Amino acid sequence: MRKAIRDFDFYDKRVLVRADFNVPLKDGVITSDVRIVEELPTLKYLLEKKAKVIVCSHLGRPDGKVDKKYSLKPVFERLEELLPNTKIYFCPEVVGAKATAMADKLNGGELLLLENVRFERGEEENDPYLIEAFSKLADIYVFDAFGTSHRKHASTYGIAKILPSTVGFLVEKELKTFEDVLKNPNRPFVAILGGAKIGDKIDVVKNLLNKVDTILIGGGMCFTFIKAIKGNVGASLVDDEKIKICYEIIKEAINKKVKIILPVDFICAKNIDDEAGTEVYKLGKIPSDKMGLDIGPKTVKLFRKFIKKARTIVWNGPMGVYEKDVFKNGTESVAKLIGKNKHCISVAGGGDVVSAIENFGLKDSFTHISTGGGASLKLLEGKELAAVSIINKD
Repeated sequence: MRKAIRDFDFYDKRVLVRADFNVPLKDGVITSDVRIVEELPTLKYLLEKKAKVIVCSHLGRPDGKVDKKYSLKPVFERLEELLPNTKIYFCPEVVGAKATAMADKLNGGELLLLENVRFERGEEENDPYLIEAFSKLADIYVFDAFGTSHRKHASTYGIAKILPSTVGFLVEKELKTFEDVLKNPNRPFVAILGGAKIGDKIDVVKNLLNKVDTILIGGGMCFTFIKAIKGNVGASLVDDEKIKICYEIIKEAINKKVKIILPVDFICAKNIDDEAGTEVYKLGKIPSDKMGLDIGPKTVKLFRKFIKKARTIVWNGPMGVYEKDVFKNGTESVAKLIGKNKHCISVAGGGDVVSAIENFGLKDSFTHISTGGGASLKLLEGKELAAVSIINKD
């Protein structure tokens, strides 16, 4: 068993927390603080235990260079608002003399936020020098950045080899949620998969064939499956290298008595910018100069039958190019249908789907919204998360 956060004595200890504060910014202003709010239970617990809390995170892709537009200063300012009774400090460095001095001066129940870890080139390279520098800042390490848990970086993986470590409440919740739905689901268990790239989902589909009753497939990835059974897809997105694999998956699903449900109609246009030229075409009738950019109304009705009866739903990937108003209906309709099913456990993961759900104002309609796209995909593939696998175990 992995030691839980409640098994540690944090009193007067320096605790390094790896959070995921990779929040969206516009002109230096945070446009969504969901990831900060999700981290509060872990931070509040440690502060209540009178730990000296040192928090680090990445933000964006500064490529190992200091770039002010990726500074965590706006996160620091938001933390001050969310934790008004806590003394919070900001260090303009990640490691170094100033970071060490500020960490040493912390009192129990105070918090220090370090600057963006990706300002250090050694972060993404899991550099031993940076790992050693992190280890000198703290006595205990708490990993709570689920969105980076599939990465072997210095602040997510390397540090856990040196310090006594555990996971925070956010990662604990994510792991338990996916374990519950994948190992002991209420049935019928329905997976809904979408997105453009079939290559990203092949291992997910293969793993889910051993767990689910039905897989509903939309988005650009559905066209490779349709092509695999000789269907006409017009100019729609197809990964020719994956056609054979998709055919084998369909055969395997039949053998395992798992239903794979593909769209029966599509909202099509010549390209994603051809909003005025959209038309609905049935499966097999898409013209050679048009591509499917969303599932059609008959497909929504077809998917509704399975969503309505489901008792467990896992959703990863949008049904179409939801960023465009004319191609968002499929994704929004699926989200609303899931929300109407009050008898099921519903889990959504993946950056695009989570963004769509939030944009539609439907976040509260789901049992669980995952904070990690790549990490949730790894779990759906049945694989271990690198940063979690290294955490201390009894």
